[in-house]
This record gives sequence, structure tokens and C-alpha cells, in this order.
Amino acid sequence: MYQPPHFREDRVEVQHGLMRAHPLGLLITSGPGGLQANPIPFLVYADASARGTLRAHLARGNPQWRELAAVEQCLVVFQGPQEYVSPSWYPTKRETGKVVPTWNYVTVHAWGRPQVNDDAAWLRRQLDDLTLLKEGVRSAPWKVDDAPAQFIAAQMKGIVGVEIPIDRIEGKWKVSQNRPEADRAGVVAGLRESGETGEIMASLVAERDKIARRSAP
Repeated sequence: MYQPPHFREDRVEVQHGLMRAHPLGLLITSGPGGLQANPIPFLVYADASARGTLRAHLARGNPQWRELAAVEQCLVVFQGPQEYVSPSWYPTKRETGKVVPTWNYVTVHAWGRPQVNDDAAWLRRQLDDLTLLKEGVRSAPWKVDDAPAQFIAAQMKGIVGVEIPIDRIEGKWKVSQNRPEADRAGVVAGLRESGETGEIMASLVAERDKIARRSAP
């Protein structure tokens, strides 16, 4: 991934935080069947390996699981908030006119050697943990045990697990750190005026702006 130094995010706990907040990763392989990519919900287990381990399941009818068994490495891309940034928000535009549009975004890329797993106990834990990730915050959470046992057993025959100990991980927070302080403030204001989704990115820009100002000489 192209990584200008001011956009790098190397803190593993921050990278894992994005994965948990946006668990639908894009699983990418380049194996005997050529390039393949599928959006798959992943869980990250921080203590399972040095950089964490990803676990997920695929439909048995999805041919990518056979690719996973044949490759030395795969890539999973997690995409966080993203927003268009208008040059009209920059005070620099009024001063020099030397500005162009851009796009702010947050992403984490994780590489590792995949391991296919169809052990029933492993799969059941993965289903329970994945369900808990989203249902656990609900006032009346659904649990896998709420469905008939025979139905769940039949459903599990149609999936295959995958575990990916992370060998390499990169985070990129492109949130206007390369702009002057006044332009960053303009981006925050412009994003907040643009609506609910803009507010999320505005908060990220404001957070990194505080870090930049604290570290300024």
C-alpha cells in the first residue's frame, strides 16, 4: 500500500479497532483460479499471534476456499470511513487558488498464510463469536442456540472456516494531515455541514489535527 509517512498508522491496537468496527473485509487471493476477491466478515483475535489472527467462514460453494488451501499468502482489506474533500473548504483556496479535490479514508490491510478449517467445534465457536460481535449490543440479542440444533448442524455443513495469522499489517489514516492547520479546520467545518456521514470523518480529522498541533515545535 502506498504509505506517505504522515498517513501511516502503525499502532496494532488502533488497526484492530478498525477491524472490529468495520469487520466486513475484502478477502483477496491470487491462486490457481486467478485473482479472486470476496467480502467476508472477519473477527480479529489479538492474542492468538504476534500481530493478531483473523478468523472467518466461507460458504462451501464459494470456490475461494479451495484457493486459500493452495496459496502461501492472502490479503484482507478493511475499509473504514471515507469522504470526498472539497477544495472550497480550504482557506488556502482564497489565498493562492493552488488546491485540488481529494478523498479522505481509513483502511487496514492484513497479510497472512490462510489455514482452512472445517472442524465442527472450531466452526461453532466462530459462529458464536461472530454473532456476539453484533448481537451482543442489542437489548434482546439473538444467539445461535435460539435456532433448532438440527438446523444449525445442517447449516454448518455448508460452510468452511479460515484462520489467518497476520504476518504483516498496515494502517493508513488519510485524514488531511498533509494540509496546513487552517485547512484542516476548514475540512472539519465542511464535513460537519455535509451531514451524518461527514461528522464521522470530521471527528477523525479533528483528532489527528490535535495530535499534529501537540507535536508541532
